[in-house]
Amino acid sequence: MTQTAATAVLGETVAENSVLTRKPRQLLLAFFGEYVCDRYFEPLRASVLLSVLEGAGVAASAVRTNLDRMVASGLLERHRLGREIGFQLTAHGSEVLREAARRVNGPSPFDPQGDGWTLVTFTVPEDVRTLRHRLRAALTWSGFSVLRDGLWIAPGAVDLASALDAIIPELPPGSVNAFAASELDGFPMDETVRTVWDIPRIRGAHDEFLAHWGREDAGSDLPPLTARTVLVADWLALLRADPRLPRQYMDDDWPADRSAELFTRRHREFAFPAVRDFASLVA
Repeated sequence: MTQTAATAVLGETVAENSVLTRKPRQLLLAFFGEYVCDRYFEPLRASVLLSVLEGAGVAASAVRTNLDRMVASGLLERHRLGREIGFQLTAHGSEVLREAARRVNGPSPFDPQGDGWTLVTFTVPEDVRTLRHRLRAALTWSGFSVLRDGLWIAPGAVDLASALDAIIPELPPGSVNAFAASELDGFPMDETVRTVWDIPRIRGAHDEFLAHWGREDAGSDLPPLTARTVLVADWLALLRADPRLPRQYMDDDWPADRSAELFTRRHREFAFPAVRDFASLVA
């Protein structure tokens, strides 16, 4: 997805301490990103989605509620399939998921995009709170955090036009200002990094992911299709929790590389049986 799309998909700023707090929306986005976007081009029966998420312990009512919300937000469109209802990605929903997939499947998901820092300020009127929330969520997905009142900072040279492409047409002209910055001699960023970002919480997110998916029996109690969907949902949550800070500010035993290696291995292990399950469900 684009970062903006990613925001729409991965969207809300996370308040939970646990990366493994799996919401129905996260699981649905993971499923559509893995098995539907640019792969399956027919409306997907609601019963398929209910079956997959039921395996992850999500009630049917919660699945239906979140599907309705995704239709309302423009990610999905609803179709009548005989006596059933089907759901299909919109063009916007597909773009959101493509953008997110670039980081999900990228070779260095925890490395900053270039050197230096990106600064952003914005002013969004009080009467468009939803738009302001979407903007903040998009910035958070892109690694931004609040440096001072009204001033956001992210590591690297963030492609802000791509990150905000779905939101920019709705923003008032001149409401967002962005700048590239670099560290000056005599003003090291070490303390600033640890003030702006909660490094122990980010490490805790990696540790939790490693502890759960590092067990050889992780996901063995779930159907393969559900297990891979849950894995990707957890990975998306971890990507959102880690802002890609430069390694010189992290501890020597920073766990990001281990998380990436583990995800790649487990993702590959579930691949064939999950695709087989999907084909069986949609047949």
